[in-house]
Amino acid sequence: MRQRTYASLLLLTTTLVAPAALAQVAPQTGTPTTSSPAGPPPTSTTTNPDAAPAAQDQATTTATPGTEQGTTQGTDPAADEPQAEVSAPGLDASGGGDIVVVGRNIPNTIRATAQVVSVLSSADIARTGEGDIAGALTRVTGLSVVGNGYVFVRGLGDRYSSALLNGSPLPSPEPLRRTVPLDIFPTTVVGSALVQKTYSANYPGEFGGGVINLTTKAIPDENFFTVGASGGIDTESTGKLGYTYFGSKTDWLGYDGGERNVPDFIKQAPTGSGVIPSAQVLQLSNARTTLLQRNTDTPANYSGSMDLGVTGDIGSTRVGLIGSLGVSNTWRTRDATQQDTVSVDGTLRNDFQTVITDNRAVVNGLLGFGAEFGENKVRWTNVYIHDTLKQGRASGATVYNNSSGNPLFQQNTNWFERKLIETQLVGEFKPITDLSIDVRGAYANTQRNSPYERQFIYLCNTTLTNQTGDVPISDRGLNCPGAWQATNAFDRFATVVFSELNEDLYSGQADVAYKIPGERPMTVSGGYYFSENDRTSTRLPFVYQTVSGGAIPFPCNLLRPDYLLSPDVVNGCPTPVSGDPANTAVQLRFDAGQNGSYEYDALLRVHAGYAQVEAEALDGLRAIIGVRYETATQRVTPINATSTRLKNDYFLPAATITWNFANNQQLRFAASKTIARPQFRELAPQAFRDFESDRLFFGNPRLKDSELYNLEARYEWFFARDQRITLAGFYKRIDNPIEQVGFFPTPDARLQTGFTNLPSAKLYGAEVEAQKYVPLDFISVGMAGKRAVLIANYTWTHSAITADQSCVPGVLEGTTLGGCQANFAPAQSLFRDGAPLTGQSDHLVNLQLGYEDTDNGTQATLLFNYASERVTNRGPSLLDGSGFQPDIIEKPGIRLDFVMRQQVQFVGQKVEIKAEARNLTGTRYQEFQTFDGGNRVDINRYRLGRLFTLGASVSF
Repeated sequence: MRQRTYASLLLLTTTLVAPAALAQVAPQTGTPTTSSPAGPPPTSTTTNPDAAPAAQDQATTTATPGTEQGTTQGTDPAADEPQAEVSAPGLDASGGGDIVVVGRNIPNTIRATAQVVSVLSSADIARTGEGDIAGALTRVTGLSVVGNGYVFVRGLGDRYSSALLNGSPLPSPEPLRRTVPLDIFPTTVVGSALVQKTYSANYPGEFGGGVINLTTKAIPDENFFTVGASGGIDTESTGKLGYTYFGSKTDWLGYDGGERNVPDFIKQAPTGSGVIPSAQVLQLSNARTTLLQRNTDTPANYSGSMDLGVTGDIGSTRVGLIGSLGVSNTWRTRDATQQDTVSVDGTLRNDFQTVITDNRAVVNGLLGFGAEFGENKVRWTNVYIHDTLKQGRASGATVYNNSSGNPLFQQNTNWFERKLIETQLVGEFKPITDLSIDVRGAYANTQRNSPYERQFIYLCNTTLTNQTGDVPISDRGLNCPGAWQATNAFDRFATVVFSELNEDLYSGQADVAYKIPGERPMTVSGGYYFSENDRTSTRLPFVYQTVSGGAIPFPCNLLRPDYLLSPDVVNGCPTPVSGDPANTAVQLRFDAGQNGSYEYDALLRVHAGYAQVEAEALDGLRAIIGVRYETATQRVTPINATSTRLKNDYFLPAATITWNFANNQQLRFAASKTIARPQFRELAPQAFRDFESDRLFFGNPRLKDSELYNLEARYEWFFARDQRITLAGFYKRIDNPIEQVGFFPTPDARLQTGFTNLPSAKLYGAEVEAQKYVPLDFISVGMAGKRAVLIANYTWTHSAITADQSCVPGVLEGTTLGGCQANFAPAQSLFRDGAPLTGQSDHLVNLQLGYEDTDNGTQATLLFNYASERVTNRGPSLLDGSGFQPDIIEKPGIRLDFVMRQQVQFVGQKVEIKAEARNLTGTRYQEFQTFDGGNRVDINRYRLGRLFTLGASVSF
């Protein structure tokens, strides 16, 4: 019944669409501001002089939302909305107004890009009410967000998409990814977001699902200063039980106050004896990073921001400055069920109840300078984002591997600090009328610092009922009918990990475009691109042990974590039941174990050049054809492990043909070849725990590049300004795709995730989008200037992998199967043939129903989102090699949000009040396996809170 209900919802929404896709403009009363490399200038100009006047008249009479073609233009509530400012390869900064092709009115943005694009302007982003750009992008056709801000385009993972900032590449602060998680970009610093789904040669060749280009705000239209603040609650977190620890006094801002400084003897341990003596152990942070504390009144969320814009003229040059500063502090508690199994029927091996509290603090800033003189522009943009997650975790179970039946308790305290700094300089010049030259250079640095990832394990000893000592904090619902005792019975009683990542990215590019005049103008363009990523990643795992190599003896092992590491115990348990106290002194031992290489260096250097031609071949038929040559060297050099060196070059052709067969209607046909390179983390044989999925990942040094062949056909009907219906079909073939594989390195180990290539995969689907504005003046005269907004989209996608006897890299070092070469195995031994690609949902639905009153500054939007089930991880092979477990499935389900904005005047100043209600359906997070016979294993299941936020901003 539930499936039939969902199917009905899909059918009801297949005629609706995505926000602001293919944003259009009215005839040159407000030319869109674009800032981009020298892509093709306008080529689709009037080729029939006699048709030009009629076409121009038509452009002025069809630009009003809600009016029929040919009617007189009236009040347009959308006319005052600022147009999207886009800085990306392939757009022309000089093209303004609607464009006329043989008497037909063609939307301006489509002419400017000559590709299939969706554009979120600042107004569109504001309508969604999202706090970060990843959330706003979920409203675009075919886009979904998986995990922590990673955007999937048409079901293809983030490795098949690229993220750009003002046309320049971004490095990622996440060790598991090369692309940047878009949830670290607050919407306050983003002027627009462009998604291009068809490839063109002016973009980098790593283009599978699409490219996402974020444009920061540049020269303001007028001076402004805005101050804002907001507060909110989470019904599953605020005022409820959570876990935290003290840390340092500046943790609320996301900056460590020195408590977590890592001494040199920790960094030097791998090259020395690997043993840290007791005297040095006592120099490490103790109680402030070890003592997990129960918080029965978790704080509310809050944020604040300041935005400044200054503009003016210096002679004939217009200059401007934009600055933005924001801070936020949010809390989220997940009361999760975490299970796993190694059996064929789903019998539980581990069944933990885990409470995880995340305190996230973000500080972001933007400082931009711009100058415009004549048709030339220069802009210097600087972005700073500091994003920290402070995490407390308490986990308990009575069902666990090799269980004694007594309760087991595990606590973790973590600190994940991410930072992104980027500075870029862009110059856009037109030395002569038909020649455009763009140059841009950028430097970016990302860092991820995670010191003192601590873990302690306690086992309930039911034979001890009258012992003294502090009992560690236990998870709710887990009681010990005895005494908690630090134990090595299942793992080391205490561990600590120090990890650090630093990556530099240098990039530069130059684009030249020349418009060849003639009866049918042609634009020839070309460019050069260079980028270099340099990364160093270190992960230093340590275990606590006594001098004799064992656990802390009784009765000292009854103490809570900070007392376990106090001088009285570290220097030797003063009252051991047996043995010499000196032999019970506590040391740290460097323990790479199954964690792989403790450090790796990585490099990706790309040189590329392209040539491209855009022309109108026949009346109403235009084409853009290009080819890109790209050569790259990629190296990953781990310590004491297998290195990787990939050196490949490619010719990547791309063509898009557009046929304007009727008034405001057109067909597009696109074909291209693109690539996807393995990410550093996928190649590096180093363990990494993802704090979102709470899963351990491990790289594979034998991966190779993937190649993609892309086809698309699309119908577009723009029946009024900013109103449209589009239908599209797409097909992709992927050779050597990279997929995640679940595995158990040992029978007793927790589930881990590795990577390997598949022989091939295919993906195809269709999408429909529509956007309609309904003026409400038919209700009464008082409703003039008010309108209803209907925006929605639906995407259906199907994918299938090929898993035959072809040999592919094994996920475990030393594993050789099926007569393959060393460290390789048949694909069918790792994957289930015909299974879908990971992260791909068959159905994606977005619906926006809104009310807008521009005269009174009112906007209210109801947002509906549905994503069907998707695979997050391949079911691991059974331990005896006889088959597979079922795949691990995520069920995103339905999400309903409501956002309202209202402008008011207060003591002569303009005040905007914004109210948000998120996840009104109370949708749960569910990640599970379903076995034959009906057994279900919940890998990760927890309730998601309903979020309510109220904020206000004042403009001066």
